[in-house]
Amino acid sequence: MATVTVSSKYQISIPPEAREQLHIRPGQKLDVLIYDGMMHFVPVLPMDALHGMFRGMEVPYEREKTDRAL
Repeated sequence: MATVTVSSKYQISIPPEAREQLHIRPGQKLDVLIYDGMMHFVPVLPMDALHGMFRGMEVPYEREKTDRAL
């Protein structure tokens, strides 16, 4: 686990190990989530990276009555 220091401008540097594991590049956006007193940084993925993410997922329920007609 790496430790970072907050600068006087409230900035931090992401340790190289974390950048490499998450494939974070300069200019990439990160979402900041606060949960249970902890801060989490989550990389924002481009929409094309999400294509096919749910392929093959089964949906065993009817969302609406009109789904039966299909």
